[in-house]
Amino acid sequence: MSAIRGVGARLSLALSLVVAVALGVVYLIVVPRLERNLVDAKLDQLSRTSAVVASRFPYLSIGGFGGEAVLDAYLREAEDATNARVALYHPLAAREQRGRDADVADDEIGLEAALTYAPARGTVERDGLRLAEVAYPVPDDTGRTAVLLFSASLDDTLANVKLVSRRLLVAGAGGVLVALALGFGGASLFARRLRRLERAAERIAGGELDEPVVDHGRDEVGELARAFERMRGRLAQLEHARREFIANASHELRTPIFSLGGFLELLADEELDEQTRREFLVTMQEQVERLTRLATDLLDLSRLDAGRLHVERERVDLERVAEVLVEEFAALARTTAHDLAVEDGAAAAALADEQRALQIGRILVENALCHTPAGTPIRLRVAREQGSAVLAVEDEGPGITAEHLPHVFDRFYRVDGGRASGSGLGLAIARELAQLMGGTLEVASSRGGTSFRVILPAATARPVAEHALA
Repeated sequence: MSAIRGVGARLSLALSLVVAVALGVVYLIVVPRLERNLVDAKLDQLSRTSAVVASRFPYLSIGGFGGEAVLDAYLREAEDATNARVALYHPLAAREQRGRDADVADDEIGLEAALTYAPARGTVERDGLRLAEVAYPVPDDTGRTAVLLFSASLDDTLANVKLVSRRLLVAGAGGVLVALALGFGGASLFARRLRRLERAAERIAGGELDEPVVDHGRDEVGELARAFERMRGRLAQLEHARREFIANASHELRTPIFSLGGFLELLADEELDEQTRREFLVTMQEQVERLTRLATDLLDLSRLDAGRLHVERERVDLERVAEVLVEEFAALARTTAHDLAVEDGAAAAALADEQRALQIGRILVENALCHTPAGTPIRLRVAREQGSAVLAVEDEGPGITAEHLPHVFDRFYRVDGGRASGSGLGLAIARELAQLMGGTLEVASSRGGTSFRVILPAATARPVAEHALA
């Protein structure tokens, strides 16, 4: 990937753009306000000095304005005192304006003062220059209104504004460059972390699940890295479980197949007596049932994954389900010396699929018979709890260790050692079936025993029939 198109470059450019926009906004706000404040300050200063000078205007009824000599002396003193050009003229009689002040005959500030007969102030453009002006109406013995106009150049003031503008622009350009450099450096470190995550994702996609994903940051990238690590760990567990399942399934398939092959060869021997032949046939039937159960589990699992398992939604009496389960497993329970019975409880009807409810119950009862010592009592209990119908299978066995308890519903998971058998799919299928019917399957275990609870939506008093494809 090109460095210019990388995340680091884009983040640094974005940061520089933000800085540039911020400085631009500051420039657009500060410079006009600074100019306005400086111009107002200049007008205030000119107003103060000119007010004092205007108050001493030498009005004399004889000789028009008191004589040309007196007037010229007054104007020179006024210009020295205010550091501004001072003009005396009649705005309403521009054609009679004296030559030296002809350029101000149409001055709008002076015209305003003459028309309102009140002091006026503002800025004007004249001959390419910007001026601050203050005008005062003064009496005239000819009966016309004269205006005393004070005009001060704003060149120095505007020069200061331009100087501030240039320095602000230079500082802004420097700030953008610094932001670009710092942003590129910081973004490069950030992008380096993202590249590490990218390489980790490629390793995981390639099936390399041994190397952990490490990032100690506490930001979003760190959270993403920890999510990657959790995903890697989970995938590693699933890969390990998959390999174990293949080995277990191969063993589960190979054993009955080899057994059937051996019995078939023995059955071909014509010297077998009838009693031995019948024993062989019974054993072969058991092996066929074993293969059938494994195939059924795998088929149910594939249908659940494909979302094509058919589920009926009807009123199911869980107490009757519990009684059927006890009847089905009574012989096996006697063989293993287990005390299997239905415990008295409240009647409960669930909105579920009766055959799937029976399938879940068979998985749970068989699991209890296989994983508890001989003589262990096993009880089926039915209850109604907060709008739900519950079928519980409880035993008084040694319980499930804390190490294995979080994984009992994992696919392909088998407890090593003991009397563990099967493909490790039964409890996973049972939980997914319960969820498919709108319920759940919970487990609680301690040294005093284990309890599996199938919690299903309670049925209303009125039977409901519904077909759904999950």
